[in-house]
Amino acid sequence: MQAYSQDLRERVLRALDRGDRPTEIARRFEVSRIWVYQVRNRVQATGERSSLRIGGYRRSRLADSEWVLRSWIAAEPDLTLTELQHRLAEQGVAIKIGALWHQLDKWNLTFKKNSARQRTRTRGRAIGTQGMA
Repeated sequence: MQAYSQDLRERVLRALDRGDRPTEIARRFEVSRIWVYQVRNRVQATGERSSLRIGGYRRSRLADSEWVLRSWIAAEPDLTLTELQHRLAEQGVAIKIGALWHQLDKWNLTFKKNSARQRTRTRGRAIGTQGMA
């Protein structure tokens, strides 16, 4: 979604300065009445007449916790994402499982949750009908 142009913002603010009502302004410029109020309130609160920045880089909540997560996984490689989420919550870091998995994947930090079960399987192709003659 694109921000409205700066020119439109300036026209709305000039109309507000003239004393036009927000409902009339919204109808004239084909914008929502709520947006007119938001523009007016932002100028009154901060003096800022431009739009907020859209998108961009957001720092991960786990950026400071990488070494902690690595040490937990090194000590107990069978930890699940839910268990990691609960441990992080105890340390004051609230994060959803999807975001946690995404960050671990970004760090190439993988671990097997069912390594014991994987050892009992045969490697490669199972012996199917070869034994029958």
